[in-house]
Amino acid sequence: MLNLERLRTLDALARHGSVSGAAGGLHVTTSAVSQQMAKLEREVGQQLLAKNGRGVRLTDAGRLLADHAARILSQVELAQSDLEAQRGQVVGELRLSAFPTAARGLFPAALAALRAGHPGLRVHSSELEPEAAVAGVLRGDLDLAVVLDWYNKPMPLPDGLVKAAVLDDPADVAMPVGHPLAGRAEVDLAEFADDEWITWGVGEFCHEWLLFTLRSMGVEPRIGHRAAETHTQLALVAAGLGVCVAPLLGRHPMPAGVVTVPVKQRVRRHVFVVWRADADRRPSIRAAVEALRTAGRAVSQAS
Repeated sequence: MLNLERLRTLDALARHGSVSGAAGGLHVTTSAVSQQMAKLEREVGQQLLAKNGRGVRLTDAGRLLADHAARILSQVELAQSDLEAQRGQVVGELRLSAFPTAARGLFPAALAALRAGHPGLRVHSSELEPEAAVAGVLRGDLDLAVVLDWYNKPMPLPDGLVKAAVLDDPADVAMPVGHPLAGRAEVDLAEFADDEWITWGVGEFCHEWLLFTLRSMGVEPRIGHRAAETHTQLALVAAGLGVCVAPLLGRHPMPAGVVTVPVKQRVRRHVFVVWRADADRRPSIRAAVEALRTAGRAVSQAS
């Protein structure tokens, strides 16, 4: 009889590609992962791992069993979802993440509503950038993730995920009050060709979007500073160090000395929540999605 927890360990090794990665995803020690794999090898009577430099790799037998493990664990998830749905109670644990401004702008209201309405549900939240969050949902490290894409740059989602819209988030350009364009009713992004931009970290989805958008207008952006948090970007703007794109979600209160002006192209981010299709019937998933959408509607109405 195959042990479910050992299959879960094998699945984590296959998904993460290393013992340390599997240990992190399972929230156990590397020693615990090695012990579980040694027990699983004895159970099946075959070598599942082989040394690969300083790490390990799956053998042919290991890959074969890992494929079965993924399907078995998916069926277990479906069974748990069906049982939870039949019971109709929002209980248990829920792990969710959001990118920083969504965590700031949505989580306080959404998580407070979940706690008040469903005291039997234990929610654990974290901040993650969209790409890492999607990977976490796929691996099973997260149950839900709030992610985003832009009006002109959609984020492709892997098979096996379900999504629901949370809100459309309008974005303006933030600039110092003394900027020549600060008094305008609207601006064009190309008008900032000579300005230094304050943007997100290299490789982050929003940073890549800004480069893509400006270059599509024939503008090679001058990147002066990078910061993950909107409020850090706005503080740099207030100091006269450049301009930035400032989405509405999570940007208040605005620091003194900063003006925001709408963009003619109506720049918007699409904020949505994703989860695994095999967990679709879980009442806790449905409750969390509704709480996030309610928080999103409140943000939209406030604007």
